[in-house]
Amino acid sequence: MSVVITNPDKRMAEIAEKVDHGQRLSLEDGLFLYQSDDLLTIGQLANKVNTRMNGNKVYFVQNMSLYFTNVCEERCAFCHFRRDEGEEGAYTLTPGQMLEYVAENYYPEIREFHISQGHNPHLPFEYYVDCIRQLKQAYPDVTIKAHTAAEIEFFSRISGLSFRDVLKTLMDAGLSTLPGGGAEILTERYRNKMKVEKASSEEWLDVHRNAHQLGMKTHATMLYGSIETMEERIRHMMLLRELQDETDGFLVFIPNSIQPASKNAGLKKRVPAFDELKTIAISRLMLDNFPHIKAYFINIGTKLTQLSFTFGASDAHGTIVKERISHAAGALSPEGLTRDELVWLIKGAGRVPVERDTFYNEIKVY
Repeated sequence: MSVVITNPDKRMAEIAEKVDHGQRLSLEDGLFLYQSDDLLTIGQLANKVNTRMNGNKVYFVQNMSLYFTNVCEERCAFCHFRRDEGEEGAYTLTPGQMLEYVAENYYPEIREFHISQGHNPHLPFEYYVDCIRQLKQAYPDVTIKAHTAAEIEFFSRISGLSFRDVLKTLMDAGLSTLPGGGAEILTERYRNKMKVEKASSEEWLDVHRNAHQLGMKTHATMLYGSIETMEERIRHMMLLRELQDETDGFLVFIPNSIQPASKNAGLKKRVPAFDELKTIAISRLMLDNFPHIKAYFINIGTKLTQLSFTFGASDAHGTIVKERISHAAGALSPEGLTRDELVWLIKGAGRVPVERDTFYNEIKVY
């Protein structure tokens, strides 16, 4: 679908009027914004919406990323983290080994463990449940954010349980929220082309629907910058918007730009900064029922993250400690930031840093 615009200034003014009146943008509106090169106007509109929703505040969390296993049955074309069982670099940690790693890197202000990992078919579902249970027993005050919707679908297959029963079992063990990964682009054309053989678009949405119905708040992502069309990006956002209308269960949307296979990859292999800022801004404008849009410094770098706070982003992610998935794919950013660095990053953009918990309850305003 392409939008033919004879008078772009008039069209942008119509969209600005919709934004001023809090009216929902259409597929055609989103496509026009992607086709426009008026980045500053798009950014101003997104900033207006974000300021209306969040004032001058930008949020961050003190968290730690954990990876129990990188063995995975999937072969997604964009992933450089996964390994086959027995391959060099493949690993699977026991809960005890993970607890040792956490003990070495833990500090008392950490409020969230963010667990991402491979779909390891050589392990029973009970292994994954036990990992959560032992972590929660050792650190009862830390929120566990674990298992993408694609992982929940995988657990459903290996256990024979429904999505809902998988979620209930994990929640009983200590799970509090799902990360947003595994969404990639929610169209089957994209998923077929990029060898995304894990959860289908509908299954991904249905896992989150079930989680929301069980009272869980969750996260949503979009992995952009490869073979998807601009229409597919907008349709992805609209599917999330529809589910949010239905359940009001999403906390934040995280647009993730795809990373090249090597840190030495040239500019041609990377998503342009222009596109990254535009996508953050358009996300803010399209997802009118999402409280927050996250600028993921791991993928877009710290300087662009700073800029994004005037392009609609209200979340700076967190301390992370040591990120592995994007860095396995050639990310140039730091593997983590300290609390002081995040505060400086946000203040440097003229915003008010707010330390939060996973659910955006304010811990401290700086």
